[in-house]
Amino acid sequence: MIHELKEIIQQAVINQQKGLKNVLASVVFLEGSSYRKPGVRMLIAEDLSTIGAVSGGCVEKEIIQRSKSVFLDNKAKIITYDGRYRLGCEGILYILIEPFYIENKFLHRFSEAIKNRESIEINSFFIKEDEAYGNFSSQIIFPTQETFSFQKNSLFQEKNDCEVFTQILKSAFKLLIIGGEHDAVKLCKIASNLGWEIDVITSAKDPKSLTDFPGANSVIGESPETIQFENLEENTAIVIMNHSYVQDLKYVMQLSNYQPKYIGILGAPKRGERLFNELFELKPDLNPEFLDAIYTPAGLHLGAQTPEEIAVSIIAEIMSVFNKKEPFSLRNLKGKIHQ
Repeated sequence: MIHELKEIIQQAVINQQKGLKNVLASVVFLEGSSYRKPGVRMLIAEDLSTIGAVSGGCVEKEIIQRSKSVFLDNKAKIITYDGRYRLGCEGILYILIEPFYIENKFLHRFSEAIKNRESIEINSFFIKEDEAYGNFSSQIIFPTQETFSFQKNSLFQEKNDCEVFTQILKSAFKLLIIGGEHDAVKLCKIASNLGWEIDVITSAKDPKSLTDFPGANSVIGESPETIQFENLEENTAIVIMNHSYVQDLKYVMQLSNYQPKYIGILGAPKRGERLFNELFELKPDLNPEFLDAIYTPAGLHLGAQTPEEIAVSIIAEIMSVFNKKEPFSLRNLKGKIHQ
């Protein structure tokens, strides 16, 4: 959810430039079940415009109303929202509402963390009461142990009478798309809506630019003979969609020097069988784990036909692989959705 915090910070800076105060609402504790879990946030500006959400849309209006006092007296508070009688969510949300100010030093450090794909820690101090005012706040800690408060001129001190909600925000999920055709553009666009960081490799003979791939982080023209893969981290998926069997095989051979968790390749089942057979012939000592990471044809069997639907099926498969979930309809689930 690093991308959600990034959007909130970007909007907070814009609001500050307009001379508007900001308030941050964070779910810090949950009794029972709810649409979203602790760690979700929404930003409220002094003109009561918002960005982000802490539920499916039913709690936000009350939070906006109850945030008005924070704008007036600049004092953080804890509120509760009991969804058992209003939403049917069977849960009570504890929400920290605090003044939110972005200092230049923090903004620079946060931008650096995003660029370097660092994980960050957020500690929010609260008590389990409704409409409780006090020394409540959130602090953000970077791997270098640099610590910042979300509140202006806030002093760091032990809050022995408070509980603390700790959240680790990992770097954004990364998607590497190899291909430059229409379906690659659709996959990039839909994945970017999830906050994924997307790099695109197109043909060196037909290079494309960032304007061709809305939402992409980078677009380069390369060939499988010269490509040097970098930063194939644990939370990186690769989708090969060249529409050229020869090019696909060459890229897979290059990737065999690494151990990605997911390599999706477009094409018919027979094409996939041919690819595996030639891989064995060209490199008989391939790691079995590498072969297990290849998903071809890419995507879940959802009956997808259009480029947009195919993109959704591929994204769903990637999520199921990285979340270690076997896809099925939630109506067949017994018990909680999230453990």
